[in-house]
Amino acid sequence: MERKLHNPIIPGFYPDPSICRVGEDFYLVCSSFELCPGIPLFHSRDLQHWEQLCYVMTPENGFHVEKNCGNGVVMAPTIRYHDGTFYLINCNFGDKGNFIVTAENPAGPWSEPHWLEDVPGIDASIFFDEDGQCYIMGTAQNWPDGKGGMRQGIWAAKYDIENFRMAGEPHTLWGGAMADVASPEAPHIYHIGKYYYLLIAEGGTEQYHSATVARSESVFGPYE
Repeated sequence: MERKLHNPIIPGFYPDPSICRVGEDFYLVCSSFELCPGIPLFHSRDLQHWEQLCYVMTPENGFHVEKNCGNGVVMAPTIRYHDGTFYLINCNFGDKGNFIVTAENPAGPWSEPHWLEDVPGIDASIFFDEDGQCYIMGTAQNWPDGKGGMRQGIWAAKYDIENFRMAGEPHTLWGGAMADVASPEAPHIYHIGKYYYLLIAEGGTEQYHSATVARSESVFGPYE
């Protein structure tokens, strides 16, 4: 049966969506920037009709923002589910940086932040492979620029999700599709068939902003 979606699926100010599926249920989170409470979470059964369940970040679980700070605060969150637990990873630019919060029920309560002191850069996300291994990936100044220096690129590492810490050294994955592209960021990895697919944003957040995809037969690349 053909399913038709009518966009926008959630009208209004709900940018940078991340969706995970658990059985027949879909859960979606969005950026909320300097607004408090932060990171609205929605539920759907058909990807078309959405109901807000909660805000993931509130003063009750330690959410801190500065008014008129101008640095974005929280943006581009990622929601994932594994073995009975929901995970949301994000960076709070108005607090201590990268963090993960968890919940058994997506409607809450969500935990206080687990601050990721060993995770560099921005736009971190996590990926659970078919064997249960967790990986963390993000954006940092770790890609050779061909001129003896470094520019922004995508990295990934094995991750100990039970203790919220790196379980291996970061691997440089990809610098984007275009030569010397600006701002490769916001990575997500998906394992489909024999390939790992790396989806990123690149080109900056203005008129050249785009989404590009690379693939590899190994989670750490090489990606093409």
